[in-house]
Amino acid sequence: MDAVTAVAVAFWTMLPAYVPNNAAVLAGGGRPIDGGRTWRDGKRLLGDGKTWRGTLVGTLAGAALAGALNVARPALAGATGVALPAFPLAVALALPFGAMLGDILASFVKRRSGRERGAAFPLLDQLDFVVVALVLAALVAPAWFRATFTLPVVLAVLVLTPVLHVLTNAGAYLLGLKEEPW
Repeated sequence: MDAVTAVAVAFWTMLPAYVPNNAAVLAGGGRPIDGGRTWRDGKRLLGDGKTWRGTLVGTLAGAALAGALNVARPALAGATGVALPAFPLAVALALPFGAMLGDILASFVKRRSGRERGAAFPLLDQLDFVVVALVLAALVAPAWFRATFTLPVVLAVLVLTPVLHVLTNAGAYLLGLKEEPW
């Protein structure tokens, strides 16, 4: 697989995991998942930024995108000549939910490390959602995962994701959708 194809497949397959956190920001607010509870260190478990509504909206947005990509796939694959994979239902749900869960777990780690909501945590901020999304996809559809996430595609995901993460967060900050540019 050449590099351009690997990047195209990486971007395509990760789109349902890339969208949920952005959709959650737009849905904003609601009841925090941790209900205001604290850990034994006295700090919030997750904080106000992780809400049930955001998690649900983010997961549904990613799943809906996977469905739309399945519809568009034949035309795009034909136009580009790239064999773009379809998203089985389990994967269409696992990728966005995994992305949301990864972000939630990262929030827990950030609170334990003394970082406040919105504080930067390089690499964790850029890859938390990807790792958990990939793990869930591998668990729910191992054959699909192995066929789709070849080594070149995984490498492309690991390079592409931090770049896209920084660019989209900077854009959201400039548009006033986020309080910090990371």
